[in-house]
Amino acid sequence: MTKEQTAKEIESGNGVLGIEFGSTRIKAVLINSEKEPVASGAFDWENSLVDGIWTYSLEEISNGLQTSFKNLKADIKEKYGVSLTSLKAMGISAMMHGYLAFDKNDKLLVPFRTWRNTITGEASSKLTDLFGYPVPERWSISHLYQAILNNESHVKDVAFFTTLAGYISWKLTGNKNLGIGDASGMFPIDGTTKSYNKKMLAQFNDLIKDKGFAWKIEDLLPEILSAGQKGGELTAEGAKFLDPTGELKSGVLVAPPEGDAGTGMVATNSVKQRTGNVSAGTSVFAMVVLEKELSKAYKDLIDIVTTPDGSMTAMAHANNCTGEYDKWIKLFGEAIAATGGSVSKPKLYDSLLGLALEGDPDCGGLIPYNYISGESMTGFKEGRPLFVRTQKNNFTLANFMRAQLFTALGALRTGMDILFDEEKVGLDRLTGHGGFFKTAGVGTKIMAAAMHTPVSAMETAGEGGPWGMALLAAYAADTKGMNLSDWLDKEVFASAKVSTVAPDKKDVDGFNGFFANYKKGLAVMKAAVESID
Repeated sequence: MTKEQTAKEIESGNGVLGIEFGSTRIKAVLINSEKEPVASGAFDWENSLVDGIWTYSLEEISNGLQTSFKNLKADIKEKYGVSLTSLKAMGISAMMHGYLAFDKNDKLLVPFRTWRNTITGEASSKLTDLFGYPVPERWSISHLYQAILNNESHVKDVAFFTTLAGYISWKLTGNKNLGIGDASGMFPIDGTTKSYNKKMLAQFNDLIKDKGFAWKIEDLLPEILSAGQKGGELTAEGAKFLDPTGELKSGVLVAPPEGDAGTGMVATNSVKQRTGNVSAGTSVFAMVVLEKELSKAYKDLIDIVTTPDGSMTAMAHANNCTGEYDKWIKLFGEAIAATGGSVSKPKLYDSLLGLALEGDPDCGGLIPYNYISGESMTGFKEGRPLFVRTQKNNFTLANFMRAQLFTALGALRTGMDILFDEEKVGLDRLTGHGGFFKTAGVGTKIMAAAMHTPVSAMETAGEGGPWGMALLAAYAADTKGMNLSDWLDKEVFASAKVSTVAPDKKDVDGFNGFFANYKKGLAVMKAAVESID
């Protein structure tokens, strides 16, 4: 599509918007009728550790939303010379799980508890045992039940709880609903009925009946919607919440809010059985759409969630991925600046990450740990970023950077070994997206070594979730009578440019050697957590 045609579509209100709240960046992406990203706006933010809780304030959430949208409008004005005043459709996605609880007057009862918190271990364990179904620490129901176990006074007043995407969409539309993929990270889903599991709802109510709460769990959860359904319309108040200038018109179709797992599946065309994707950024998770249920629950290791249209999916999730090497690269940039040098951020990243391909297959024996926060996959409630080496190791910059990329996938590999080796899960295609894959040829090669399976990436790999959410909004606006996977195949990915990297035996053996040392060194991490405050 030409620049002039795109400008005309935007001006006539036919653009489709996706906004995703990631852990360190909120990004808005506008797509045209050919489903191509044509403009974007972003806002960088960081969660805060307040009284032992990882959180973002409601003020930070609203400011981030408004700033990313303002920057999108500026990008459109600069590129196309037109103003964004109306949209065909839009949707909100965000990091999954967590706990936003409100009373009957819609007042937030406690600060937002994000997915990053590892404070719900008792609740997670008890619910997993009760349901015979994996209920990770990150899940919203784990947060609620832990609050009950802690005898927190606010619980009796809860009238509604939701995820971050659910909260923002509620502010935009007035509707308390959630896409099924995001809902599957709040409470277990029945794959047949595509609703909350009724047996487990009853089990939970029975579990807490002695508390005498006036509510039942099903009364507190958001309504579930599937991809293609309408989540609501942008109200006048919602339009002002998104765009305080008042320029954006209300009445826009809003798709069901989704989690970043679901938008990652859409952005990589991975919603069919035997397809999978890896979303790698601040956190990392791999999703594999299942042909059959797993043989058992794997506590703290494998989640069961769904695609945005309700297919059961195994999810291996690690809290930490690129966050630590981001800090190292920033440090190297400061070192360059201290010598009077200057280098752009993209060149700095590409140059340093590219060196990883020149390192020894096993990183020369170097072992960094990227645990900025706790890591349930390997049994840590807190993190201590570490770098460990012996005098005999080959300590080079190339090996250091390779080790940083390898360790970013260490916890994830723990979960994937279960799916591949124990459950024999079938997988035809694994597609990567997110910041880990932005440096051409590096992320896919490292991921293929770690996952010992071919890994594909698309030109849109860096767009990731917000583009996936925009696609879900476009699908809600016009499904063309197709299911989601067929719509993606025909309307979006028919001519997609895909590059695939097969695992190199030398790299696979190198990662396996690194991973063996990684597992041994977890004892060092344990000592650091116990000894250093």
